[in-house]
Amino acid sequence: MTLRKYEKRAFPSFLSLLDRFFEGNLMDWNLWNFAELDSTLPAVNVKENDNEIIIEVAAPGLKKSDFNVNFENGRLTISSEKKDEKTEKEGDKVTRREFNYQSFQRSFNVPENMVNTDKITAKYSDGILQVSLPKREEVKPKPSKEIKIS
Repeated sequence: MTLRKYEKRAFPSFLSLLDRFFEGNLMDWNLWNFAELDSTLPAVNVKENDNEIIIEVAAPGLKKSDFNVNFENGRLTISSEKKDEKTEKEGDKVTRREFNYQSFQRSFNVPENMVNTDKITAKYSDGILQVSLPKREEVKPKPSKEIKIS
């Protein structure tokens, strides 16, 4: 079975760009926000080395306070929720009012006996949330030992 992301339109990103062009906001930096392009999940990179597992989530346009990172029973969950409200007024009359709500949740199963849960860290910089899961000493690879033959 293949899972596919549900799309409301055939080409939502392209249509969103067209909408922006005709609105005159094509160069608006918020255009490149993943939520504004009808995408529901940000891109994720997972890296592993001898010392840690690193998960990077591309989520531009958010703040540190918009994220929630939780590790429980071998499952790392990264979620975000952001609400925005814009109102334009001309005198006493409201001429335009927009609501924006974006959220996502990504979960990753990690062997609990592999990770030192007390030392998990997260940082958000330049639109990338990076979560570092340090490995326990007992699961890190040991250097090879030369054995002399007698």
